[in-house]
Amino acid sequence: MTSADSSQTSPTSPNPVADAVAEAVAWYLDANPVSATVMGSENPEHTTSLGDLTLDGYERRAGQAAGHLAALDALADVDCGFEDGVDRDLIRAQLRRIGIHAGRHVWVRDPADYVGTALYAFYLPFQQRTRSEERLVEESLAKLKLVPEVVAACRANLDPALSPRLLVDRALGQVRTGRSFFTETLPSMVHDEGLRTRLAEAGEPAAAAFEELTVFLEDFAERCEGDWRLGEQTYSRLLQDVEMLGYDTAELHRRGRAAWDGLDAELRELAPRITGLPGGAVPRTPDGAPDWRATMAALCEDIPPTEEAMLAEYVAETERARRFTREVDLVSFAAGEECRVQPGPEFVRAILSVASYSRPPALTPSRTGVFNVPFTPTGSSPEAVLGRLKTNARVSMPTIAVHEAYPGHHWHLSWLAEQGRTVRSMFTTPYFIEGWALYIETAMREQGYFADPRHELGHLDARIFRAARIVVDTALHTGEMSIEEAEAFMATKASLTPETAKGEVNRYCSWPTQAPSYLTGCLEIEAIRADYLAQGKGTLKQFHDTIAGSGGLPLGLARRVALR
Repeated sequence: MTSADSSQTSPTSPNPVADAVAEAVAWYLDANPVSATVMGSENPEHTTSLGDLTLDGYERRAGQAAGHLAALDALADVDCGFEDGVDRDLIRAQLRRIGIHAGRHVWVRDPADYVGTALYAFYLPFQQRTRSEERLVEESLAKLKLVPEVVAACRANLDPALSPRLLVDRALGQVRTGRSFFTETLPSMVHDEGLRTRLAEAGEPAAAAFEELTVFLEDFAERCEGDWRLGEQTYSRLLQDVEMLGYDTAELHRRGRAAWDGLDAELRELAPRITGLPGGAVPRTPDGAPDWRATMAALCEDIPPTEEAMLAEYVAETERARRFTREVDLVSFAAGEECRVQPGPEFVRAILSVASYSRPPALTPSRTGVFNVPFTPTGSSPEAVLGRLKTNARVSMPTIAVHEAYPGHHWHLSWLAEQGRTVRSMFTTPYFIEGWALYIETAMREQGYFADPRHELGHLDARIFRAARIVVDTALHTGEMSIEEAEAFMATKASLTPETAKGEVNRYCSWPTQAPSYLTGCLEIEAIRADYLAQGKGTLKQFHDTIAGSGGLPLGLARRVALR
């Protein structure tokens, strides 16, 4: 069912809520075939399509989403059982998110959706390998023919009066990798020589289309007049209507400032415990206080010699985190789970300067995920490579491996997939997903994982970095901070190199409300845990299995599930 009218359910249905949820899910998969394919759908209508990215297509989907939301809103008070009620309210939150972004007509403002569609639609299925290589190649051959249509839609839809130059320049970083992606990177993921040759030859028109898009966007960027800022009203709507937080943008900013101040004091207390620094003594600020930032900067000089060595050390840290998590019995593990640690794909290196994770496809039995180690783009300067290595110094590697792999993102999403409630695996919110990964860093600290004070400092540095993100993201999108001020804040209030701070702020400008999700979600989960344990609901391990297994829910729903 793919029309707004089809989302209406019969009042005589034994479970109209479950019916409406099922219809909304079916619509979403059909309306977003690339997302459906990445989630593991094997429907040829999904796996061989890039979707309708014309102006009419975007507007039609927005209207259909509004129809499904109206149908579910009409069932908001229907008694349907606890779990179905959670599913209903999760879908409602996701549809509200779609509506908010549709109201901003993001498809005429930002090339990212077009570019991402034409890259991830090919890369992720090969990375996941839930189907045979031959079938993946055949599906890719069909989709490659559609790439010029995606490029044409991008060129036709973008409006220079609304498009911000920052977003266009950011997209250009990916578009310029198009030729190498379609003619080299993608074919290199195919083992069979004959299939690899076919894919490389078929990629030429797509590569040419991306070259044409590069020329277009370079000219288009000169004419852009749009504002990338989200604005306080829309920002607050996303916090309250989608993430189900009980406060607005201004209060989130205040909480970020307060969290930064508290962590700054904690880091000042910890810094004097660090030994073995150059010169022997802990650096001091002009007022004589321990200078944790200078201490962290000194520790960040201890780096792997190359990006390949960095990868090898992340492999070792990931295994150490997994082993420790099992030893302290902090969580239950999904059967057959596996976390692969490998370099991040070339086409995201220009826009993502930190580690990331690719989850198991939600519609499949796979429990395999990928920890993407943040290599620099091919051909980067030695200075850029050095900056990336310092951002991934040995002092920070333990907390990053915990966050991305065990028992952070990979453990959570493989465990969630094990629970068998597909809707919860499909639809998640960064405020839980990222909040969980930061929360579990703290839980691992409580268990003694960061026994070395240097690693504890690295953990707290990562946490104060997330507090700085709250401050900067809210200030950027309400117009209270310029890009230059934000970059300076991130470089001085967190231990980021200027190169990494620049990449971080660029990301915040293009992805509003995501950066605050880490610490905001973490603090909410900590509050839920306190109530769970105080009410005698279960053990710490049971809390982890329950709340993480319930999904990546908006925090209000997560509280409902954990505390019943």
